[in-house]
Amino acid sequence: MRLLLFLILLTAPFAGLHAQQPQSAIKALLQKQTNSWNQGDLDAFMSTYWKSDSLIFIGKRGPTYGWQATLDNYKRSYPDTAAMGKLNFNILEMKPLSNDTWFVVGKWHLTRTIGDLEGHFSLLIKKIRGNWKIIADHSS
Repeated sequence: MRLLLFLILLTAPFAGLHAQQPQSAIKALLQKQTNSWNQGDLDAFMSTYWKSDSLIFIGKRGPTYGWQATLDNYKRSYPDTAAMGKLNFNILEMKPLSNDTWFVVGKWHLTRTIGDLEGHFSLLIKKIRGNWKIIADHSS
């Protein structure tokens, strides 16, 4: 009995560490997005999205399907660094839906000389071939 209790206590910290790994990786993905955006690099920003025709982005104009169409929309909406401004995310909630899929809710803010913008987002983030990727994005 003591051995069993010892083993449970010994492995408990590692179980918590394993649960934290996806959260850390997802936060790193969002930090990569922030850094890429703030450097004016939409291609690097889009590297965090699933490069698939099945990617869905839902914005104020409705759904856009596919990675390339999403990139094209970003480039049309944010043609230069003045339009892009400086991005900041505030994560409000992160919930695992399964071992390899997470739901993330947050707030975004663009600080711009031409006028600030802000809104909220919800993301589905999935581990695909060992990498965390945004597979669905609803930003308003």
